[in-house]
This record gives sequence, C-alpha cells and structure tokens, in this order.
Amino acid sequence: MRTGEIDTHCKPDATTEQLLRAAMIRLNWSARAYHRVLKVARTIADLNGQTNIGSPHIAEAIQYRRALREH
Repeated sequence: MRTGEIDTHCKPDATTEQLLRAAMIRLNWSARAYHRVLKVARTIADLNGQTNIGSPHIAEAIQYRRALREH
C-alpha cells in the first residue's frame, strides 16, 4: 500500500490514533514504522471481521513490532 492508500484504508478513530502516536513517540518510531503498524492493524481488524481499526488491533500490532525488535 502506498501512503495515500494507507490514509484511505487504515484510518483509526481519534482514541486509537492517540494510542498509536503515543507508542510512536515512546518507542522512537519513524513515519515508516508508524505506517507499517497501521497496515498490520488493518490486517488484524480484517481477520476479526471488523471494518474499523480499533485500539485492540493497534495494541496487537504494536506488540508484534516490539517482539520482532527484541529478537
């Protein structure tokens, strides 16, 4: 997905956006990492049959990213 497609298909609500931005700042992520987490969260939401990305989807995507960095 390109940035425009991410903005269209991976738009979280305001609360979820705050969670992701806080993680981005705390974990010192780049914009690229931010977009990657959004894409993974979109996939998680899709697998759960959800049309919107919610905080649980973002939290799970953040955990996957953190787990990969620790190995």
